[in-house]
Amino acid sequence: MRFASLQDRDAIEAEKSWADRSLPATLYGQIARTAKAFPDRPAISYQLLSGPKDRAETLTWSQLLAQISQAANLFRSLGIGETDVVAYVLPNCTEAVLALLGGAVAGIVLPINPLLEPEQIAAILRETDASVVVTLKPFPKTDVAQKVAEACRHAPHVHTVLEVDLNRYLTAPRRWIVPFLRPGRGASHADTRCFRTELARQPDRLSFDDPQRDRVAAYFHTGGTTGMPKVARHLYSGMLYNGWLGDRLLFSEQDNIMCPLPLFHVFAVHVIVMAAICSGAHVVFPTPQGYRGAGVFDNFWKLCERWRISFIITVPTAVSALMQRPVDADISSVRLAFSGSAPMPMELFKRFESACGITICEGYGLTEATCLVSVNPPEGVKKVGSIGIPLPYTHVRIVQQTDVGPRECPRGEIGEICVASPGVYAGSTYTEQDRNHALFHEGIYLRTGDLGRMDDDGYLWITGRAKDVIIRGGHNIDPAEIEDALLAHPAVAFAGAIGQPDSHAGELPCAFVELCAGAEVTPEELMAHARVHIHERAALPKHLAILPELPKTAVGKVFKPALRMLAITRVYDAALGAAGLSARVVDVRDDRRRGLIARIARNGSDADHVRHCLGAFTCAWDWSDDGPVAGPAVGREKRPEKRPGVN
Repeated sequence: MRFASLQDRDAIEAEKSWADRSLPATLYGQIARTAKAFPDRPAISYQLLSGPKDRAETLTWSQLLAQISQAANLFRSLGIGETDVVAYVLPNCTEAVLALLGGAVAGIVLPINPLLEPEQIAAILRETDASVVVTLKPFPKTDVAQKVAEACRHAPHVHTVLEVDLNRYLTAPRRWIVPFLRPGRGASHADTRCFRTELARQPDRLSFDDPQRDRVAAYFHTGGTTGMPKVARHLYSGMLYNGWLGDRLLFSEQDNIMCPLPLFHVFAVHVIVMAAICSGAHVVFPTPQGYRGAGVFDNFWKLCERWRISFIITVPTAVSALMQRPVDADISSVRLAFSGSAPMPMELFKRFESACGITICEGYGLTEATCLVSVNPPEGVKKVGSIGIPLPYTHVRIVQQTDVGPRECPRGEIGEICVASPGVYAGSTYTEQDRNHALFHEGIYLRTGDLGRMDDDGYLWITGRAKDVIIRGGHNIDPAEIEDALLAHPAVAFAGAIGQPDSHAGELPCAFVELCAGAEVTPEELMAHARVHIHERAALPKHLAILPELPKTAVGKVFKPALRMLAITRVYDAALGAAGLSARVVDVRDDRRRGLIARIARNGSDADHVRHCLGAFTCAWDWSDDGPVAGPAVGREKRPEKRPGVN
C-alpha cells in the first residue's frame, strides 16, 4: 500500500493492530531475519576519507550479523547483562555500528556525543551506571581519547575501556606515520583493551540466550553541546517500530542510503540504521564527522554517484551548505531527500529542488519518542514548512494548558504537540524519574514541548518551542517570525532569534545570523530588511549580531542555549558597566535544575551594588570563585571556540 495521505495512514492501521504485527520480539531476532533473507547484500559501508575513490569498508548482512554476535559476546564476557550499560563515545565508523547493536543485544547501549566536555560525559556515565566504554585510541587531530580518559576518572563504575584504532582504515604511507603522531591519553582506573583484538576472540554466533521479550535496550541523551543532558530510555519495541516504518513505507533491500549524521543521534540510529535492519537496505557513512568531515560537502554529489544513492538523509543546515556547491555528478539514482531537525525555509526548499531535481520530505521526531512522529508523505502532497502527517500507529493531540486544566485544541489552533505511539515509553521516558512528572497528557501522550497546530488536511506544523517563545512584557513572540524574515535576505545562511534579558520587559527579541560564504552585509542593513519583513513591531530585534558561525547541535540545529549565553553575558556586562561597577560575567552555565546561570566575578565591586544592579533581571546568577576576569568572558560575541575532535 502506498503512503500518500492521511487516508492511507488510516488504511494501514486498519489492516491490524500494532500488537498483531509479526515483528521479532528482539533486535537480534530482526537482524538475524534480515541476514537470512539477504546474506550477501551490502549492509553498511564506511569510508574514513571523503574522496569518491577513497578506500571504503563494506560489510554484508551475514558479515554484520557475525560481528554483532562477536560484539555482544564480548560485552557479556565483560559482565554486561540485560540491565547493565555499555557506552560508546565514537565518531562514525564500523565499530560504532558494532558497539551500538552489540551493546543493545547484550545489555543497554548508551551512545554519547564525542563533542561533550569530560564533565558532561562523566555525568552521563555516572547517571546511567555504565561499566564498559568503547572509544577511540589516541589519534592525531582528535581529543576524544583524552576526554574519555578524564571522564572515566570521575565515573568509578567504569571498569573496562575498549579502544578503536582509526589507523586501520588508512592506507600507506599515512598508516605508517600515525603511530609517530599519536598524542598521549592520560591515565584512568579502567582496564584498557583493543576492541578489535578482543572482538576476534569471540565466537561469531550468539553464545547466550536472547529472551523473546521487550526490554529497555538503549539510553539516548538529549541536548546539544553544553549543559547536562537528560537521558531517555528506549525499548526494543520502539526501536523496531522505527525500523518497521522505514521498511513498510520507504526502503527495500535494493536501496542505498547516504547517512552523514552522527551515530549517537536518534535520526541516524533509529530512522536509518533500524530501517535498514528491517528492510535490508544499504547505509553509507562518509567520514567520521559525517557532514562535518573534511571535503564531504565538496564531494557529496560524487559520493552519491559512487554509491548509487537512492535516499539522502539531511538537515536544513546541510542543505544550505550543499547549495553553495555545484551539482557536479550523476545523481539520477537519488529519488528523495529526507530532512529533519528544523523546519526548511521555503526559499531553501525551492533552491534545492531546482538545482538537484530532488524532492525533499520534511519530517519530525524526538529523542523522547524513540524518534519518528510524522513525515510529509513520500508519494503525496508535501507542504513545505510542515512536518507532514502522523505516521501509522502514531496519534497526536494539540493541547493547551489552561487555569482549569489541559484543553485539546481544534484544527488550526496552536498548542503543545503531544504524541502517543509505540515509540513512547509512557511514564518512564527519562532515567531520572523526577523528570517524568507532568510529562504526559492523559498518562500516555508525551508532551513534546513543541508548539504547533494541525491543519484541515491533517498536516502538522511546528510554530516554535514552548521554552523558545520570547515573552516581552507578557506578550508572546514566536522566534520563527524573526528568523524567517532574516532568512529571506540573500546574504543570510542561518538565523537564530531568542529573548535577551531586559530589566523592564523581562525579555526583548535578539537575533544572531551567519552569512552565506562570500556574502557581505552590515547589521544595519539587516535591521532595515527586518523592519520591512517583520510585521509585528514588538518582534523587531532589539539587538542583531553577525557571527562567523552560529553554534549548532550535532544534527545542524541552531543551538539556542549558546545564543542565550551570549546575550546574557552582553546584557549583564553592559548593565554592570553602566552602573559604574567593575564586576563582570565570567561565563554562563546550564544548571540542570535552575537553567542558565551567569557567574559573576566581583572584581572589587560592592556586593550589594551588584545585587541591586542584576536584581532587575530574571535570569539567575551566582558569584564566581574564579577571581578577576582577564579578557573577554566566555560567551561573548566572537567565533565560537572549536575543540579539536572527531565527532
